[in-house]
Amino acid sequence: MGALSSSRLAAATALVCLAAALSACLTVQSGDLFLITRTGAGSRLTLLVNDGGTVRCNGGAAKPLPDKLLLQARDLATTLDNDAKNRLNIPRTANTVAVYTVKLKDGTISFPDTAARTHSELAQLELLAVQIAQGPCA
Repeated sequence: MGALSSSRLAAATALVCLAAALSACLTVQSGDLFLITRTGAGSRLTLLVNDGGTVRCNGGAAKPLPDKLLLQARDLATTLDNDAKNRLNIPRTANTVAVYTVKLKDGTISFPDTAARTHSELAQLELLAVQIAQGPCA
C-alpha cells in the first residue's frame, strides 16, 4: 500500500508540474502602446509605455503606471495612429528646445516641442511625458 501511495503522490506531483507549465505557456503579455524619446536641451528621456499598465523609464525596470495615465496613454495611442501611419515629421524651428520621437505600432512620428501650439494631440503627449517623468519615473 505504501508503494501505491508513492506512485499516486508522484502522479499528482507530475500533474501539478504539468498544470504549472501549461499555465506559464498560456500567459498573455500586453503589448506596448508607444515609445517616447525626448532629446534636446536637458537630459534625454525615453518612456516605453505598455498597455498592461507599466512604463520603462530610460531603459530601466518596468514600473506601475497609474490608471489615469494609462487611460490617457491608450487614448493618445489611438489619436496618434493616423499620424503614425502617415509618418508625421514636423521640422524644428528656431525656437525648438526639445524634439520628440514617438514609435507606435503603425509608424513613427517626430516633432519639436513648438508643434504643440498648433497640434493639441502633440501637446497632450508632451504633458503625458512630463507627468510620467515626474510621477512613476521620479
